[in-house]
Amino acid sequence: MGMKHDLLVRAVKFLNIIAVTIPFLCCYGAYYMPLLYSGNLYQTENIIIILLFMILYAVFSRIYDAFHLSLQRISELTYSQMLAAFFSDSIMSVIFSLLGHKLIDIMPLFLCFLAQAAFSALWSLLAHQWYFRTFPPLRTVIIYNQKDKMEDLISAYGMDIKFNVVKTCSVQECLNSQLSVIDESIQTVFIYDIHSHERNKILKYCLAHKIIAYVIPSTGDLIMSSARPMHMFHLPMLRIERCRPVPEYIILKRLFDLVVSGTALLLLLPLMLIIALAVKSDGGSVLYRQTRLTQNGKEFKILKFRSMRPDAEADGIPRLSAGEQDQRITRTGKFLRRFRLDELPQLINILKGDMSVVGPRPERPEIAEEYQKILPDFQLRLQVKAGLTGYAQVYGKYNSSPYDKLQMDLTYIAHPSMIQDIKICFATVKTLFMPESTEGIPENAVNAIPEDSGKKSD
Repeated sequence: MGMKHDLLVRAVKFLNIIAVTIPFLCCYGAYYMPLLYSGNLYQTENIIIILLFMILYAVFSRIYDAFHLSLQRISELTYSQMLAAFFSDSIMSVIFSLLGHKLIDIMPLFLCFLAQAAFSALWSLLAHQWYFRTFPPLRTVIIYNQKDKMEDLISAYGMDIKFNVVKTCSVQECLNSQLSVIDESIQTVFIYDIHSHERNKILKYCLAHKIIAYVIPSTGDLIMSSARPMHMFHLPMLRIERCRPVPEYIILKRLFDLVVSGTALLLLLPLMLIIALAVKSDGGSVLYRQTRLTQNGKEFKILKFRSMRPDAEADGIPRLSAGEQDQRITRTGKFLRRFRLDELPQLINILKGDMSVVGPRPERPEIAEEYQKILPDFQLRLQVKAGLTGYAQVYGKYNSSPYDKLQMDLTYIAHPSMIQDIKICFATVKTLFMPESTEGIPENAVNAIPEDSGKKSD
């Protein structure tokens, strides 16, 4: 991996942008350009339109990881590029309407999108095959403290095409051998659950020998990533404190919450009325209220469309959903959960200020208490306001372990910004049609937390 790799991959990615732009260019030149501007495609106004589409597509492709040839399957690449093209086309349709001072016919853009989808599928197939013929799997070593499942994860996620695991060993074996297990043929090292002192020795060795290292961070690492570099006593220092965003971000985030939730409620009101009638037909109340935790442990009543039977917890014992196989879920509830439509009433919670559009998902006090018995650091999620969607919902799965969710939420909390919030909002769309986003949680999920996870911040 080096300059040659990066240049070749960038060139192939640029070919994708060109390929997706061609249908748009044909659509614009044949239909929309005569309505907006006279002349030919080489006029400044038309060139700006084409460049604007390319920029939009490149930005959305980055949001949806549409060019990660080495890390995503062909189907994931195609799906991500289709989303990027859809949003780019949609924004351009709004721009065309504004420029033409009237609503435009979107049928040409729809046909354009179908062509873009075909181009994306073809590019994904050819580029994926080219990449792994040109760059064979990296010879990989996995180093762990206690025996882990990293090798199984690599296989389960289809990453064995990217990483050829030739060795697995404990950190003691690695250091006792004077790091000889990482010989000259090794290109990648995965480091998991290793104390920082020992880990740093391995990392320094990898850097010195131009070996790529992947580190699965601990809670302490994620807390450190939020540190602010500064100078004191003529020394470089890192300042670490509880999450305290700048006032401008807090104000902008609240305005963003009000605009998004208010607009969404107005636009989705007809759909919500239809859902309410469907839920009522299953018997029981339309809305479900449940106590949840938000910033600093404050309790509030979260609102959802009821998706379970009214007697789902008649015994008074709180339980996590087991997914579609959960017998307590109603017929309507299965559909609502599949597309997260049961969450729509939480827009009211956002308007009230109980929640934000983006933030860690709120847990029930009883469930959070159980998690904290095994994972004391779980309460660190409460540094910010709970959200309708969040980092863990976009990059994890519904049934991700509590420790994994904590890691992802701390990654979000470490670097709060409106750009990150907007990116998560767009990326949430991608999860709506992915089956793993609604997989259930086993009843022993709390006990599935690693035994030493409470010590991860050491």
